[in-house]
Amino acid sequence: MAFRTLDNADVRGKRVLLRADLNVPMHDGVITDTTRLDRVAPTIRELAKDGGKVILLSHFARPKGKVVPEMSLAPVAKKLSEILGMPVAFASDCVGPKAKEAVDALKDGQVLVLENTRFHAGEEKNDPAFAKELAANGDIYVDDAFSASHRAHASTEGIAHLLPAFAGRLMEQELKALEKALEHPERPVGAIIGGSKISTKIALLNNMVAKVNVLVIGGAMANTFLGAQGVNVGKSLQEKDMYPTALEILKTAKAKGCDIILPVDAVVAKEFAPNVATETVAIDAVPSDAMILDVGPKTVELIIAKMKTLRTLVWNGPLGAFEVPPFDKATVDVARAAAQLTKEGKLITVAGGGDTVSALKHAGVANDFTYLSTAGGAFLEWLEGKVLPGVKVLETTGAELGLG
Repeated sequence: MAFRTLDNADVRGKRVLLRADLNVPMHDGVITDTTRLDRVAPTIRELAKDGGKVILLSHFARPKGKVVPEMSLAPVAKKLSEILGMPVAFASDCVGPKAKEAVDALKDGQVLVLENTRFHAGEEKNDPAFAKELAANGDIYVDDAFSASHRAHASTEGIAHLLPAFAGRLMEQELKALEKALEHPERPVGAIIGGSKISTKIALLNNMVAKVNVLVIGGAMANTFLGAQGVNVGKSLQEKDMYPTALEILKTAKAKGCDIILPVDAVVAKEFAPNVATETVAIDAVPSDAMILDVGPKTVELIIAKMKTLRTLVWNGPLGAFEVPPFDKATVDVARAAAQLTKEGKLITVAGGGDTVSALKHAGVANDFTYLSTAGGAFLEWLEGKVLPGVKVLETTGAELGLG
């Protein structure tokens, strides 16, 4: 994957339009998690230090093309200023006179946040006229929002055709980590894929069986695979209409030489609630009035033993209903084992997806994996083998603009 990075960019005295993902969790006007701001900060600091006029573009929530005051980026600009330890200006629009005035007032090394791009309908429509308005405020474009790269919007794709375009440091780090995990991995390579429904992860599973040596299937999704093979899973969540798909995936895996690991035992309960009475049973002994809510200790042992034979592990989705104790135990135990192997230099670990990030934080190992992607949809689409428009444009744009 060839893409242009900041190593190729001369930003001194230039207006740098930096597409970031400032779509942080907020409750009653208070930011509850600054992870996305912390991660983009190094790129902002580098651009400012090198004399660029740093102008941040981002969406926030879903205002659907209208101005919604509660979805303003003003509080985010304030928090970003605290994180950077430097003033961050704010403009109440991302195009037009207000944006231009704020951009024109910038000196080299200063930072400005423009208002929510989704306040304009042209953003999500990737309207060429709106992309042109955005581009008018910049000399070069830097994309540091991998998490938004699966969307062909004006600020993630359209604008990159109009200005010299580069990957920011976070985007560069993400793309290199993902390439190392699946495009050119150290083998053997394995994947842990959890989640509740096969129907939402068919493309992902089909791509995985073609690329990995070992595939661990967990979460309620595993129940459908077990049910398809005639295992009675009691009252467990499953998709009976997906039995043929599950059997087809198992058949493909066998043909490709991919070893599929399904639960051999399970933690079951008669209701899904915190700290209910549970029982650990063999997978073929699930009571008809119980539901599987986590994989059992023998399955955990099997997964960890298999992990020790791998060099690369990709993880998306928990093994059980980890949000409710005690059904977090398998996910926590496997996560900690993967983290330990990573720390010992025996395993390259790349994980991503909203639930996965939460699960690894819950296990206390979020900082111990080789790379943890905060991108949700973009990470999933990359796992599915899809072309991400916001990444594709960074690969081709240099040639289009005659920049090398």
